[in-house]
Amino acid sequence: MSDRPEDAEDWPLRDWSQRLRPPAGAEHAAEAEILYEDIHDDEEDELVAGPEELAGPEELAGPEELAGPEELVEPEELVQAEEVAAEAAPEYPVDPEHQPEPEPQVEPVAAPLPEDQHAEGEFRVPDGYAILEGEPTGQRRSVAIVVSRFNGEITNRLLDSALAELDGAGVAEQAVLVMPVPGAFELPIAAMALAKTRRYSCVIALGCVIRGETPHFDFVASEAASGLQLAGIETGVPVSFGLLTTDTAEQAEARVGKGAEAARSALEMADAFAQLRTTLAAARDQ
Repeated sequence: MSDRPEDAEDWPLRDWSQRLRPPAGAEHAAEAEILYEDIHDDEEDELVAGPEELAGPEELAGPEELAGPEELVEPEELVQAEEVAAEAAPEYPVDPEHQPEPEPQVEPVAAPLPEDQHAEGEFRVPDGYAILEGEPTGQRRSVAIVVSRFNGEITNRLLDSALAELDGAGVAEQAVLVMPVPGAFELPIAAMALAKTRRYSCVIALGCVIRGETPHFDFVASEAASGLQLAGIETGVPVSFGLLTTDTAEQAEARVGKGAEAARSALEMADAFAQLRTTLAAARDQ
């Protein structure tokens, strides 16, 4: 019967731990150091292979086992091998019915241009205030029209619209002067010259500028508007703005009625100025 306890199944581990545990007491320190060195040497002997275990030169591949120059693959052989592989590869016929359809070319769609918007409604002045308001009447009025020849298809219709409005307002045909100019840029200087004569109650400026691919449109439209306003300010003669500034020719055609609007504006301002002069003269006589 064994002298170990029955439940001591891990006795080999305890025996090994006792060997590693240093003996108690200073007198056993040297013994513990010797024991540690013996164990350490045994482990190194097991882990490190000795010289006799290393592969010798005779086990290494010799020069005769290496491929010589005659065994290397020549370029011609590589080319032949590629040709054979290409011939052996299966060829699949191209079915035109199953070809992917090309993507359709979508043309960019231009954004719709914004339409003219107006706040409809009738203007009124509160009761109790004096009012000086002109009427678009042409009786005893002499009118000058300066019109651009550029974009003649549009300016011809603008002129016809203005003349029809003047005739309906009572302006005699012999009291109307029409002065054609090359383009919209020349409208201001012509209107200034006509207003300075003091022979005309008002000046109507008609023209058409259509936007193109260059900034020419912006310069001409801006300078024409500023010049026409300046002509009226410096002379005191009403100068109406009948210049169309549109993005397309279709927009200009839809607005040829602006000629009549410019004529009514000019007559109304001329009548208002006439009333103002009469009112001031009556106030001086009192």
